[in-house]
Parts: sequence; structure tokens; C-alpha cells
Amino acid sequence: MHSVGISAKVSSPEAVELARVTAERLRKRGMSIAFDEASAQELSAPGDRTLPKADLGHDTDLIITFGGDGTLLSVARHAPDGVPIIGVNMGTLGFLTEIRVEEFEDVLERVLSNRYEAEARVTFDVSVSREDREQKSYRVLNDAVLNKSALARMIEMRINVNGKFLSTFRADGLIVSTPTGSTAYNLSAGGPIIYPTMEAMVITPICPHMLSNRPIVLPDHLSVEIGIETENQKTFLTLDGQEGFPITREDRVTVTRSPHTILLVSSPDKSYFDVLRTKLKWGEGTIG
Repeated sequence: MHSVGISAKVSSPEAVELARVTAERLRKRGMSIAFDEASAQELSAPGDRTLPKADLGHDTDLIITFGGDGTLLSVARHAPDGVPIIGVNMGTLGFLTEIRVEEFEDVLERVLSNRYEAEARVTFDVSVSREDREQKSYRVLNDAVLNKSALARMIEMRINVNGKFLSTFRADGLIVSTPTGSTAYNLSAGGPIIYPTMEAMVITPICPHMLSNRPIVLPDHLSVEIGIETENQKTFLTLDGQEGFPITREDRVTVTRSPHTILLVSSPDKSYFDVLRTKLKWGEGTIG
């Protein structure tokens, strides 16, 4: 490895300091460093490069994020295939940033010597199309979410799967989640936990009007198309909780599996089930 991209949560002094120390160590090993624009203002040294977050993985051999799941998501969803990502958690344990500060040095050495384990996580392509404008496409690692505005009444959404009508949901919104994102907003909305390497997608209504409108798990080779049926209603599409914009009845939102995956470096000391038990506090308060 010759080049490392670094992104730190700049509002966290601990994250910035660990990123600074790490960058110094890597420079001494002859590696070039690239920072995202916000991190560069705090950490950049002569010879370092500054890149937009969307480009941080396109000219580097490794990405390291210091912060939480949001910090990792802001970079990882744009990362190209094959570039490993180390997500260092600077607060409470995250579902994505599972590398603790205490184990980071060991994990980094494993990665630099090519002795690490990583999981390829599925991403989804989300396209927004309308007859009178060019189709726009986005990539998500967690989810695409349709939400009503704060003061609006519930929205009615028509769902087609592979061109076939599934149902019309009346709800506060709808989540289409990857397996990785199943432990994010999907879980809060009552959706199921899906093992992160499964080939599946989850459709979960948010506060549905009908109790019979339940989450549904589909194979991810199917495409899901969502149309808004409600007139004069403010509806927003949010992508990985990172960016969003309003959509109307004229828009069609289509979610499909992306050909690109995200490579997340795994902790050598704990499994996905360890993370679940810790985050969800399973087993606490039991009689033994």
C-alpha cells in the first residue's frame, strides 16, 4: 500500500488527534496521505492531498475513518470496489465502525501487511426519474428513505417489484434497506435484522396506517419502484442519512442492487453477533 485516505469527525478532539498521530506514522513509512476537505483543515501537512469525500477512495489504497457510523457512511458509500475501509469508533460501539481505539494499531498493521479479514457489503443504486428531466442516480450502503414533512399528513406510495404491483402503503414513509442498513433506521421502524452479507433487501413502512402493512424481505436481484400517489404532499428522499431532496408525484424512485460493493475491515476480536449483543444489550438483566 502506498496511499491512505483519512477522514475524521472534526467535532471530536479525540478523533482529530488519533487521525493526526496515524497520519504522522504513515508518512514516516513513506506513504502519501489524502484527507477529505474538512479533515484537511485540521490535519493537512505539506505534501498531503485534499480530496472531496466522494473521491477519497478513488486514488488511495486504504481508507481510515475516525468517528462514528455517520463518518464512515459519508465516505464509504462512494468508495470503489476493493479498497479496504477501517472504521475506528471514537464513541459508543457502532454497527459499522466496529474497530475500537484499543485495537486499531494492531488492525492497521494487519492491513498494511495484508493479513486482515474484511467483508464485502452490498450497496444499492437509487435512481430518480421523471419524464421532463434527466435521471439521477445515487449509491447507498444503508438505505433509501421516503419521508413526509413534519406537518404533512401520511403519504400514499405505490410499490412495484420487478414491474409487478406489490401494494399501496399509506404511512409516514418507507425504508428500502440493505442488509448492512437493517440495523439502522429499519430496525427503529420495526424491520428485521438481516445478516450483513446476505443477498437481500428489506422494505419497511414507517408508522403504517394499516397494521397489515408489514416489512417484507426480498432477494436483492429484484428491482423496487416507488411512486407517490398523494397529491400536493411534501415528500423527501434521503440517502444514507447523508443527503436528501424533495420528490413529487411525477418522480419514480427505483432501487436495485449495485454491481459495486464496500470492503469493511473486520475486527479480529469480535464477531457481528458480539456487536449485536453489545448494541442491543441482549442478555442484560436476565436471571442466571
